[in-house]
Amino acid sequence: MTRVAATRTLENVLRKLGFNRVCGVDEVGRGCLAGPVVAGAVVLHPDRHIAGLSDSKTVPAAEREELFEEITARALAWAVAEASPDEIDTINIHQASLQAMRRAVMSLAPLPDLVLVDAFRIPDLLMAQRGVVHGDQRCSAIAAASIVAKVIRDRQMRQLHAQDARYGFDRHKGYATADHLAAVRQFGYSAVHRRSFSPPALPLEFDTID
Repeated sequence: MTRVAATRTLENVLRKLGFNRVCGVDEVGRGCLAGPVVAGAVVLHPDRHIAGLSDSKTVPAAEREELFEEITARALAWAVAEASPDEIDTINIHQASLQAMRRAVMSLAPLPDLVLVDAFRIPDLLMAQRGVVHGDQRCSAIAAASIVAKVIRDRQMRQLHAQDARYGFDRHKGYATADHLAAVRQFGYSAVHRRSFSPPALPLEFDTID
């Protein structure tokens, strides 16, 4: 995927219209077989430019960590929230992603004036919002939220690997790589696997392994 620098054009236009606290929100881990889906919400400071903001999937891991530190130090506000594998299995991944994004936004203090969401609209928000197609490539606040969520989730997956090294979560972060699928064939699903996700290469009847 080609890296595209996100801009502040949309946020600047909205600030001129009177929206002073413009929040970007995005989620990561939607397509994983294991682990939570994690959402980030970020309100960037209009006078503290952060260079290099892009869709987190296009930013190398070491640079993501550096940008995370800069974002969290210089933003007006930031928050993360998640939906667990059990919640994903109960209400489906789309609804769980929306709930995680809503929780992240509602954790901000004070609440934002307007929320920019990558692609979707979030139900039951208390403030104005706008869905932005390819927002993590076009909007700096959404790109920042994507990076924050990605770094937090990657750290969580490394912690899960430290608890159970059989699946290689530190390498693939829960995505359906060949070595991840091979580990599931050998060991079955773990307690952090999403039972409702079953790639064609895997049978459905694996037992949970604690």
